[in-house]
Amino acid sequence: QVQLVESGGGLVQPGDSLRLSCGVSGRTFTHYAMGWFRQAPGKEREFVATISRSGGSTYYINSVKGRFTISRDDAKNTVYLQMNSLKPEDTAVYYCAARFSSGGSDYYTGPADFDRWGQGTQVTVSS
Repeated sequence: QVQLVESGGGLVQPGDSLRLSCGVSGRTFTHYAMGWFRQAPGKEREFVATISRSGGSTYYINSVKGRFTISRDDAKNTVYLQMNSLKPEDTAVYYCAARFSSGGSDYYTGPADFDRWGQGTQVTVSS
């Protein structure tokens, strides 16, 4: 059973940085494409970033391009989301997601594309 556990959220000021981590249990982490989503109060869950199984392909929502970076460390079964220049509109619960991927370079952007989710970690950006 694959389980995902996020960490690294918190309260920061505009312009600050945070790094979210998502630890994945099991021995098949390298078979999974990974994604980060977020959900603000009263809004639908929104795609943020994704990385392919190989790590060679990444994709971001326009609003975070140039500020956020997704990466993975297969030796640690962990995917990261480095968030720089944070803005109040980045405030949300951030969720890590995984799906089995047969293609090394394939990536996915829809919530329905992923079948395993973490419990979420709160990120609040406020002065």
